[in-house]
Amino acid sequence: MINTTDTPDTPKREFLPQLLKVNSWEDIKPFFDNLLDRKLSTEEELRKWFKDRSELEAVVSEDLGWRYIRMTTDTANEKFVDDYRNFVQNIQPHIAPYSDKLNKKAIENEFLEGVEKEKAYHILTRAMRESIKIFREENIPLQTEAQTKSQEYGTVTGAMTIELDGKELTLQQAGDFLLSPDRELREDVYRKIADRRLEDKAKLDSIFSDLVSLRNQMGQNSGFDNYRDYMFSAMGRFDYTVEDCYAFHESVAQEVVPLLNDMAERRKQSLGVDSLRPWDKSVDPEGKKPLKPFEGGEELLEKTIQVFNRLDTYLGDCLIKMREMGHLDLESRKGKAPGGYNYPLSETGVPFIFMNATTKLRDMVTLLHEGGHAVHSFLANDLELTDFKHTPSEVAELASMSMELITMDHWDIFFSDEEELKRAKKEHLEQIIQTLPWVATIDKFQHWIYENPNHTVEERDAEWVKIFSQFADSLTDWSGLEHYRENLWQRQLHLYEVPFYYIEYGMAQLGAVAVWKRFKEDNKAGLEGYKNALKLGYTKTIPEIYEAAGISFDFSSDYIKELMSFVNDELNKIV
Repeated sequence: MINTTDTPDTPKREFLPQLLKVNSWEDIKPFFDNLLDRKLSTEEELRKWFKDRSELEAVVSEDLGWRYIRMTTDTANEKFVDDYRNFVQNIQPHIAPYSDKLNKKAIENEFLEGVEKEKAYHILTRAMRESIKIFREENIPLQTEAQTKSQEYGTVTGAMTIELDGKELTLQQAGDFLLSPDRELREDVYRKIADRRLEDKAKLDSIFSDLVSLRNQMGQNSGFDNYRDYMFSAMGRFDYTVEDCYAFHESVAQEVVPLLNDMAERRKQSLGVDSLRPWDKSVDPEGKKPLKPFEGGEELLEKTIQVFNRLDTYLGDCLIKMREMGHLDLESRKGKAPGGYNYPLSETGVPFIFMNATTKLRDMVTLLHEGGHAVHSFLANDLELTDFKHTPSEVAELASMSMELITMDHWDIFFSDEEELKRAKKEHLEQIIQTLPWVATIDKFQHWIYENPNHTVEERDAEWVKIFSQFADSLTDWSGLEHYRENLWQRQLHLYEVPFYYIEYGMAQLGAVAVWKRFKEDNKAGLEGYKNALKLGYTKTIPEIYEAAGISFDFSSDYIKELMSFVNDELNKIV
């Protein structure tokens, strides 16, 4: 039996009025008060309390979600920006202390022990206990200020454009020209993009320095030596440590960077250049025109649905449902925030995909990636509580990165030409090898930033170059471009908007390769394991969810070597 995506557009509420809108704190305060004041005299009443709180959180989080979605789709729209800012500044600060009190109410209830016998509730309550431990009233205004400040990053970068041949292009659109066989054009565009970023370097430096200061204060307020340690607690990293992250960095430097150097050497020889420059890194090494898997957002979506249907019609139905509900904004345009995301909408259960597609292979992969997140939202939607549906990033990114790989056998829908299909697969597998060092670079940089919160801008740029050099290939020639290299970190929105959310990509990339390896060995068992893992949401530990997919949660040097050898072998099969 194939599951259906027959999700109601407006689920029936049991605790809140059906037509309630979140226009102000006063609209929702009575329901928080109800939860706080309610007497819980039986285990059954406690379970009902959890469900009512879940409904309230779903409604509130979806309201915030739509405010964020509207703002990122049009950063120049003052109303959208104000609506989001109003929530962050005037609603969210009131919720935080109530959440802390509600967590304490649950943890202190005499009937909790019976509820916690269910693994899902145990996972939830351990997170509650961690939240209680780190909550401080004085952090609320700091969190509000930091969230407002990080919003400025999207506004600044979303307005960045360059001019090329008399046309104004977003930086995402301009990036397409870095795939051109014309080396002079690539260099011209690369320099224009980098120069445009440098125009706002001081502004973005100032925003980031303010964020570091605010975040450091939050960590200290909660009794931690630094913000990094605070975030490990806040993010519920129960299944690995800071030391594990350092070991990951070392393993990547040891096992993956040599593969980067091999790839760079082959690229340099194929291009026939005296020195490999940054604008030579994306173009086809044989000088072929860039792959163009689709024309426009509609074609991208339609072809992605076909790819998903080939795997399992349930997967395609998820995207069809989102299209019917208008939950997709795919094409790049001026005024959109950079990047891409899948935003889970907790009440309706139908997420929203945002991205900046032009015509690149990377755009195709991005929709496959975000589509994996979307499928995850659908598969976990029937879980009892909202918190059960919100997975840690190590699991969320497993869903998306695995989808990129298990769909590869159906990419002929995008590429009818066999040679282009081979190129697409090869480029993507090479991208996997490039991903792990970049993840290690960003993560190690964040550790340094928050271990040294009083650093200067100059020290930050110097440390970035030092760390970047540890994980980059040694062949790329940066002479005369050092000012561009020291500013590369400002491209990474995660540093501004979601600090410490990045190493998860590395862990999940390893998991995705393992899922793909299993899928290639047995398509049916591999896909079933993948879906079974996603259906768990966050009702098991991370290692247990990985185990449900038939893989290991492991990022040791030996495991990285094993999986990268598999990827390298698959690359060598493409001839």
